[in-house]
Amino acid sequence: MQLKGNRIGVYARYSSDRQHDSSIEDQIRRLRRFADDHCRSIDTSLTFADHAISGSSTHRPAFESLMAKVRNREIDVLLVEDTSRLSRDAGDAHTL
Repeated sequence: MQLKGNRIGVYARYSSDRQHDSSIEDQIRRLRRFADDHCRSIDTSLTFADHAISGSSTHRPAFESLMAKVRNREIDVLLVEDTSRLSRDAGDAHTL
């Protein structure tokens, strides 16, 4: 897989109080390792995380900030650990 572009964004999320903040750190660490393995780096200003917020809605502070960057074409590549981190709603996922 080739990562095209230099502006690489990252989004991480966990959804419940049964999970921990470390889940976000673990996701971001794995995504950084993936970028490193592809000779790319992740700009910390393009790193977004929502803590203890369900993916059933797109009304999440960090997600909304991420999407503003995407709309403004400030991100070339977005890395997520799993598409469920972006959305758990099939309609929203399709739109994204």
